[in-house]
Amino acid sequence: MIAKKRFGQNFLKDVSVLHKIIQSMPNNDNKVVEIGPGLGDLTKYLVDVRSVEAFEVDTELCKILQDKFKDEINTKQFQLHCGDVLNVWKTSSDECLINERYDLVANLPYYIATNIILKALADPMCKNILVMTQLEVAEKFCAEAGEKVFGSLGIITQSVGTAHIVVRVPPTAFEPPPKINSAVFLIQKDKNRKDKEFENMLRVAFTQPRKTLLKNLSSKYDKTELLHIFEELNFTLTIRPHQVSTSDYHHLYKKII
Repeated sequence: MIAKKRFGQNFLKDVSVLHKIIQSMPNNDNKVVEIGPGLGDLTKYLVDVRSVEAFEVDTELCKILQDKFKDEINTKQFQLHCGDVLNVWKTSSDECLINERYDLVANLPYYIATNIILKALADPMCKNILVMTQLEVAEKFCAEAGEKVFGSLGIITQSVGTAHIVVRVPPTAFEPPPKINSAVFLIQKDKNRKDKEFENMLRVAFTQPRKTLLKNLSSKYDKTELLHIFEELNFTLTIRPHQVSTSDYHHLYKKII
């Protein structure tokens, strides 16, 4: 099977990484959703511990998976949907990918990984997210205030739960090897992403990350009002967007609106 660039395919072959993913799964009875199962290298371990529902866009891979897991399909331990998972979310009236509690466990296609994770953060049925992405993306979702990569993704994540990197993964763990480093990380949710206006404010705040927060926000909000708010929150006028904590961004948002 030759990996297709248009689907961002890199097949994870390092067994130690596969075992680390299984060991890091939260201990519960939730169904597992796997997006982009590929050749089933992770799937074969997942179906041993949980009921799995998978989404694969590549029709050629779907045929391979249907044959490889025909016994699990017959026992309903494994369900396979052939098609674009984002279309399923798009057509869902309640933003739910499936109609039961689930954990997303997957080696995600890197070209749509961020979009998938943001969808899962908003999905009320998704309780935990254990995924592999490129290292840069993982670091952004897991970043803390003060770190240079801290931005909207880290704030959105901290607003709904906690996150940490489980393991960093070198290119040699894949076939074919990508040109970038990867990482597995875990997000444990205690609420759902749903405040779009708050996220709109974040986009303004991080328009130019190297500029001051005041300068960025002043492009949309009244500067005089912002100066009063900054004084109330004890923000310096030179504070940068990545230096403000998630809780302070929520305080800022409540005062701006």
